[in-house]
Amino acid sequence: MMTGFRLNLSPLKEPLGFVKLVEWLTAIFAFGSCSGFSGKNIISLLCGDGRNDTLDANFHYPFRLSAVPLIEGNATLCNQSATTTHMVGDSASSVEFFVGVAIVCFLYSMVALLVYLGYMHVYKDSDFGPIFDFLLTAILVFLWLVCSSAWAKGLQNVKDATDTEGISNTLAVCRGANVTCEVTEFASMRPLNISVVFGYLNMLVWAGNAWFVYKETRWHSQKFSTQPGPGRQQVPAPI
Repeated sequence: MMTGFRLNLSPLKEPLGFVKLVEWLTAIFAFGSCSGFSGKNIISLLCGDGRNDTLDANFHYPFRLSAVPLIEGNATLCNQSATTTHMVGDSASSVEFFVGVAIVCFLYSMVALLVYLGYMHVYKDSDFGPIFDFLLTAILVFLWLVCSSAWAKGLQNVKDATDTEGISNTLAVCRGANVTCEVTEFASMRPLNISVVFGYLNMLVWAGNAWFVYKETRWHSQKFSTQPGPGRQQVPAPI
């Protein structure tokens, strides 16, 4: 059996290779749209004496909000003393899990494309390649479902912690008399929303690809080889 590299671009014209290329691209969009995110909300404190104060809430990947200070050191806001205060929440585990799955899929798609385009003759000559490909694809479908759901919940926690209600509950000065706190400028969460969409899109793409990979396994070929052909009748054994 020849095992050398043989470049053949024809698999890209078939669902098996083309979908793998799509998976590679969608994985890039998934982790690229959230891993470099940085945003800032501007909080306005409306004091009872007509004076206004402002605070900046800067947050970024991996969204360890409990480490983000709203007030550093001792400060005076609306004629009230305020001590160091941090935001509330930590979505690092969910977003890092999401990004980790996306990077694994990105790398695996590249390796699979290399095999499809250069070693397809080896891939199809053995049972191990297609079966391993199918099992790993099925596992990644499940991981996309889990990590996308976890990150969707984590993103909602980030939104809740950085909106007006979340900030007001965090800052003690906002609970004082004649003081109103309001987030007047919001960071755009569009890239983070897009990352969640691409997470579920990846799940669907990988689920579809699982069928095309399954067709390459011996399980699929055995299923059809054992089915009787049309019009074929069984001949009774002679007595």
